[in-house]
Amino acid sequence: MEGRSRIAGYFKGKSILIIGSTGFLGKILMEKILRVEPEVKRVFLLVRAAEDESAKQRVQTEVIKKEIFNILKEEHGENFQNFMEEKIIPIAGDVIFKNLGIKCSQIENLYNEIDIIVNSAATTNFYERYDVSLDVNTLGAKHVLEFAKKCVNLKMLLHVSTAYVAGLQEGLIQEKPINIGATLNGHSNLDIESELRLVEETKRLVHSDESVSLKSIDKVERTAMKELGIKRARYFGWPNTYVFTKAMGEMILGDMRGDLPLVIIRPTIITSLFKDPLPGWMEGTRTIDSFVVGYMKGKLSCYLADLKEIMDVIPGDMVVNAMMAAIEAHSEENVEMIYHTSSSLSNPVPFSTLEQSAYRYFRENPRIGTDGKIMPFTKVYLFNTLHSFRVYMTLGYKLPLKILHMVNLLSFGHFSHQYDELSRRYRYIMHLVDLYAPYGFFKGRFDDMNLQRLRQSMAKDNPIEAEMFNFDPKSINWSDYFQETHIPGVVKYLAK
Repeated sequence: MEGRSRIAGYFKGKSILIIGSTGFLGKILMEKILRVEPEVKRVFLLVRAAEDESAKQRVQTEVIKKEIFNILKEEHGENFQNFMEEKIIPIAGDVIFKNLGIKCSQIENLYNEIDIIVNSAATTNFYERYDVSLDVNTLGAKHVLEFAKKCVNLKMLLHVSTAYVAGLQEGLIQEKPINIGATLNGHSNLDIESELRLVEETKRLVHSDESVSLKSIDKVERTAMKELGIKRARYFGWPNTYVFTKAMGEMILGDMRGDLPLVIIRPTIITSLFKDPLPGWMEGTRTIDSFVVGYMKGKLSCYLADLKEIMDVIPGDMVVNAMMAAIEAHSEENVEMIYHTSSSLSNPVPFSTLEQSAYRYFRENPRIGTDGKIMPFTKVYLFNTLHSFRVYMTLGYKLPLKILHMVNLLSFGHFSHQYDELSRRYRYIMHLVDLYAPYGFFKGRFDDMNLQRLRQSMAKDNPIEAEMFNFDPKSINWSDYFQETHIPGVVKYLAK
């Protein structure tokens, strides 16, 4: 066993269906499997597209051409494209439909061939339309489970959720299932079918409202759906639509899985790659990256967060390593296992570490504007109480905006530019704080005992394997990671 990886070898000769392959984790997982076990049989990718040719084109442009695949390209050289075409099978479909929207001519073959299903598809918008979020995060999980039950050789269904299905709980948050109908605030009447009916009833009321014009009805419906999602989430104790609908997805999986082998991975805040295969690589602005991007662009003069509080972050490659280790460990077991991929207990990092790293990085690496001049850089003020933040925003923005508005009217629009710029900054700060401030004061700590046991088992059996599939947050020096890896990654990949 020494020198060989049991986890990598597990994927040899197996066929895997990845749902959410165009997303951040989907790309990392696909690359890792192909690199560590090139003798994997096939990797099917479910892609939202009208037909397979469009799906193939999306995979080419949105997945294979990404920098994360550079090592694979180097290893295979001129044969890279042939290798990818042999192993990768894009399939047009969508989790919002039964049978995942896959054509009848393909479905029987997939039922017979697929060994492993990984579902990382999600809409992660905190304030997504309720109907859209239910379709993808809740009913999507149900459709994937129903599809998995028809796969005759299935050895594992792995579902990627989020640790924040726990809402804003304090104290130790355990790796345990969410019972069907459970709520976070004691309300005992959460019924998913009733929520679906409520969505349809709300839409019906919007469309029957004679005061709403045909021209504005789409906008009115969109607003109504967004407001309904937040209202229902907070009614049952969740802070936003995303985590609420992900929690309901978990409820369905636990309630309907039967004897299907099921692993639920609950990552905390996912950050850029730590090491493998491209340190700092990332896609999409994550929770903490909004702070870094705002800092970088000079749009963020202040922020609301407690510098002493722990922010629970975990690099994307560690999440994928844990996913692959869990698939191998529980293959063909009649089990529902839940893993927090987190750092708040094993290697906690306070928000102050990110703030100090961002300040040092941008002080030492000032940005250059399109005019070739160094862009101005100022330290972001952080407030640890809502009261102090509100006082600052009132004195620094709301009052000046009122004064500018009056002066602008008297001067026939002479100060329109100054007013618009200050107004944009005000809305930007309030938007970020509204979305992410609850996580700047989060007092929960995610128990990762299940993951520790899995890690210890790997290290005991094969130290090389533990290095190849490292998901130990204790191996991270957070200051070094933020300043030398993550923030440079934000600048390179997110600074558009």
